[in-house]
Amino acid sequence: MDTQNTTPFVDFQDVWLAYNEQLLRENHFAVEAIDLKVKKGEFIAIVGPSGCGKSTFMKLTTGLKMPSMGRIRIDGQPVTGPLKISGMAFQAPSLLPWRTTVDNVLLPLEIVEPYRSTFKSKKKEYEERARRLLQKVGLAGYEDKFPWQLSGGMQQRASICRALIHEPKMLLLDEPFGALDAFTREELWCILRDLWTEQRFNVILVTHDLRESVFLADTVYVMSKSPGRFVVKREIELPRPRELEVTYTKEFSDIVHELRGHIGAIRQGGAGAPAAPLPQ
Repeated sequence: MDTQNTTPFVDFQDVWLAYNEQLLRENHFAVEAIDLKVKKGEFIAIVGPSGCGKSTFMKLTTGLKMPSMGRIRIDGQPVTGPLKISGMAFQAPSLLPWRTTVDNVLLPLEIVEPYRSTFKSKKKEYEERARRLLQKVGLAGYEDKFPWQLSGGMQQRASICRALIHEPKMLLLDEPFGALDAFTREELWCILRDLWTEQRFNVILVTHDLRESVFLADTVYVMSKSPGRFVVKREIELPRPRELEVTYTKEFSDIVHELRGHIGAIRQGGAGAPAAPLPQ
């Protein structure tokens, strides 16, 4: 049996997190009872009401926070500290204003081993890689501009390039398109779709945008109110490759409405009232 295909890439086993010892003693958890298995190369999205623990889940996945209880394995290894195999992009692109676009994208290669030790000797090769990536996301001609010379959408494209430059096995996106207008957002959905289709890294996308989650993901998970736990798992069976036209179909709208119904039920229920059982 091919264990590569059967071992989950992301594996949460009954994970609970309290932010400090006192909260732990009071049984006050930010997330609770998280069981999650994600296949290699899978694209998942996490949706839920504000403050439900989505960002806490991201911190656990990257090793920035250690669970109070339970176990996390990523790519077959126990998580014991910050992961080097992941890239991250957030709602604010946070590009350094004194560096050009290409130099912002190169930043992880200056910091993360094994690139750091060869950065000086291989800078030309790395810079070519960064320029190719920027061209791929539609930033040809902007590589040597500064962040203040780019629109918000362009900055976010550069931010995604920076998250991918060290060829991570997993990309974590926390509301990456939330501050953008609808047209720019949809353009970036397609860019992300194309990069993922080509490279098949794992993606965990946290978003408030249900259309975004259904368009991009293989599987959408709904989180309950705090303490956050996964209460709905919805596999998105829309065929790939997906074009924006799919977002106007009945099949697409039905899934979005179904997810909206779950989140509405969670909002009206008690703290963390499950909207629906999570299939095993």
